[in-house]
Formats: sequence, structure tokens, C-alpha cells
Amino acid sequence: MANHYDNMDREIPEEVKRKRRMKQIIRGSVIVIVFIVIIGFIIGILESSIKRSNLMIATVDSGTIETSYSASGVVTAAFEEIINSPINSRILEVYKKSGDSVDVGTPLMKLDLKEAQADVSKMEDERDMKKCELQQLKLNNQTQLNDLKMKIKVSVMEVNRMTVELRNERYLDSLGSGTTDKVREVEMNLKKGRLQLEQQKQEYNNERLVKAADVTSKELEYNIIIKNLENLRTTLTDAQIHSPRKAILSYINNQIGAQIPQGTKVAVVSDLSHFKVDCEISDTYSNKIIVGAKAIVKIGSKRLDGIITNMTPLSQNGVVDFTVQLEKDDDVSLRSGLKVDVYVVSSVKEHVLRLPFGSYYTDEGDYDLFVLDGNNRLVKRTVKLGGSSSDYVEVISGLKVGDRVVVNDMSNYKMKTKLRISD
Repeated sequence: MANHYDNMDREIPEEVKRKRRMKQIIRGSVIVIVFIVIIGFIIGILESSIKRSNLMIATVDSGTIETSYSASGVVTAAFEEIINSPINSRILEVYKKSGDSVDVGTPLMKLDLKEAQADVSKMEDERDMKKCELQQLKLNNQTQLNDLKMKIKVSVMEVNRMTVELRNERYLDSLGSGTTDKVREVEMNLKKGRLQLEQQKQEYNNERLVKAADVTSKELEYNIIIKNLENLRTTLTDAQIHSPRKAILSYINNQIGAQIPQGTKVAVVSDLSHFKVDCEISDTYSNKIIVGAKAIVKIGSKRLDGIITNMTPLSQNGVVDFTVQLEKDDDVSLRSGLKVDVYVVSSVKEHVLRLPFGSYYTDEGDYDLFVLDGNNRLVKRTVKLGGSSSDYVEVISGLKVGDRVVVNDMSNYKMKTKLRISD
């Protein structure tokens, strides 16, 4: 019995204690590792992922940005002339069709000109009548003025005669052969004759002025008829619809027999070897549109430079219109009616952080962008972006050179802070 208690009170060897502690440590470590693996597995299951093939990743670099404002544009022919009917008429024949090449003077269509030709004939008759009236007026005026001149000559002769008579009577009176009454009578007659002569001269001058005014009025009427006739003849010539220049016939009214009111468009000729861009932009940026400012036209990945040549200062439906003249207006990618993106350059910034332009960008401000963290994961980061060009967006803060950023639309993941990239 004593030996039993002795064995129980015997001290456990240190080697045994060490082995026991090691087993406990190993057991605890295994439990912790298993717990971490389970947690990692659960996190891995819960963490969203995105396929690498669905990502567009760009690298932040430093360079130059031409900050700009975006607008929309439509490519149009650099030269386009609308041909309107100069008269009320109807189409008798059509000689060309849309798309045909035409030279200067090429007949395009034939209009009914009978009414216009009748108007020309009527006005020619009116012209001849006015010419006759003018000639007759000049002849009558000359006759009347000649009669007045003759009367003046007679009166001059009469005054001269009475002047001699007065001199003779005074001489006789001085010799005692005449009488004072006779001298007074002759003096009175001479005064009356002189007054009558002055009256006739004044009448002649007045009539000459009146007749000249009448002739001027008739000449004016005649000249108006001449001009109207010339205009009508020009209109008649224009009504024989011809191409005004070498170009492409982009439109023609081919409805034979159709009534055409005066001023109605009947054809359009365009120079389709050279183009311009008709643009519109929100009137918010109307003060940025300056004639002579640089503009960039994007057709797919192609960039065409140009300048603003004119603009409409008045806003219509919230937009203002302007035109861009391209430096290379005969580029093969240009075609009439093509819709393009236009960027009006406002300033040039050098040595700034930048990202390639993409669908992630709308305007200056803060953005939540996904940045590649180097461990096959994407981490959301708040980034401040500035102005943009047609190719780049300025990075103000939140990124550095070399950062790799997702630049496609990630709106479906706006509630996520991290994303796992899967192959």
C-alpha cells in the first residue's frame, strides 16, 4: 500500500512534460490553421470576381493634354449649292439622276417656260411702247420750246425797234418837231415790250425745266422696263436648269409633271471630294466657341484636325451651331451624312498625369475607379479627374504614374470595394 502512494507522489519527468506541451501546441496550431483556411475559403466564396477578358486596363502616365469640350457633328460637303426654281412652273423632263457627275452648264431638267416666255414678249411690247412715248415727248417738248424761242426773238426785235423809235422821237422833240406825249407813249410801249420779253424768257426757262423733268420721268420708266425685261430674261435663262459647276448631283426632283412653285428646291449639287463638319454643342459652352479655335474630329480611332470657321451665336433648343473646316478635308474616311464626335480645344496642359479617355469619364469631378493592386485583385479608389481631350483625361489626385486602372464601365460593381480577377 505504501509502495502505491510512493509511485503516485513520484515527479513526472521533464521529457514527458515537453512532449505533452508540444502536442498541445501542434493541436492548437492545426486548429488555428484550419480556422484561417475556412475563413479564407468563405471570404473567397463571398468575394465578387470579374473575368480578365471583360476588363480594359490602362496605365497612368505623364504627358500633354489638350483639354476640350465635346460636341456632336455631321460630315457635309465642303461646297453645296441648292438650285431653286426661279418661276412658277412644272417639270417637263429630267435629264440626270442623283449621284451623277455633272460639269458646268450640264442640263439637269426642263421646266415649262411658256408662261415666262409670254411674260417676256409682253414686257418687250411694253418696252417698245415706252420708247415711242419717250421719243414723242422729246419731239413735242422740242417743238414747244422752239416756239417759245421764236416768240422771244420776235419780242427782242420789237424791243429793239421801239428803242430806235424812242431815240428818234426824243431827237424830233429836241428839234421842236415832236411832242412830249408821243415820247411818253413810245417810252411806255418800250417798257411793256421789255416786260413782255422778260416774261417770255422766264416762261421759256420754266418750260425747259418742266419738259426736262417730264423727259427724265419717262426715261426712268423706260429704264425700269429695260431692267425688268433683263431680269425676266435672266430668270427665263435660269429656268433652263443647268449645273452651276463641276460637282456631284446629290439631289434632283424627278417627279415629271409636278407643279413647282417659285423658290422651290429642284436640285442640289455638291463637291463630294472635300468635306466640312456641321456641329452643335450645349449652349452652356457657347462662350468657348470662338472662330479660329482648334477642333478635333474623331472618326473611330482616326483623328482629324480642323478649325472653327463660323458659328451661330443664337441658341436654339439649348444648343449653338458651328462649322469646322478640316485641314485634311479629302480624307478617305469622310463621307456625307457621317455622324462624328467633335472636341473643341480650350487649352493645352503639359507634364500632367493622365489616363486614356474612356466610357468611365463624363465630366470633371470625383470618381470611384478600380485600381489593380498587384495581387490579381482590383481595389476601389477615389480619384479626382480634371478636364479631358479626345484621347486623355487629366488626373488631379488619387493616382500616380504607373498605376493600372480599369477604364471601362464598371457601374455594375459600384457597391463593391474589391474585386477578384478570374481568368
